[in-house]
Amino acid sequence: MKTKNIEIIPTVHAGFPSPAENYLENTMDLNKALIKNPSSTFFARVSGDSMIDDGVDDEDLLIIDKSVDPYDGCLAVCFLDGEFTLKRVRIDGETLYLVPANKKYKPIKVDANNDFLVWGVVKYIIKKVL
Repeated sequence: MKTKNIEIIPTVHAGFPSPAENYLENTMDLNKALIKNPSSTFFARVSGDSMIDDGVDDEDLLIIDKSVDPYDGCLAVCFLDGEFTLKRVRIDGETLYLVPANKKYKPIKVDANNDFLVWGVVKYIIKKVL
């Protein structure tokens, strides 16, 4: 699928506007900017509220790279006992935990009895602003 390059503004100030930057300078191909490994990159829509304290909301769009090795503290899509879940990966020695970012939910300790896989590491979160 051919995508159109999007015009970009070099800098957007969150304070007072700068009249000198009242122009568009470049274009950006979002595929090139956001997807480093196309053959291992996938999109997924968030369903639920277990990561809201990390700023991940219901219906956010995730860009997930399966080629990135999981690491302590990464936000990852994991396959656990037949279901996909989005959590922070915490590695404590030989023990792995899936940690939600909502006090309503408890961390999940992963052990040998679980059917478990870190499916991919989240590289970007795309949010809809109402």
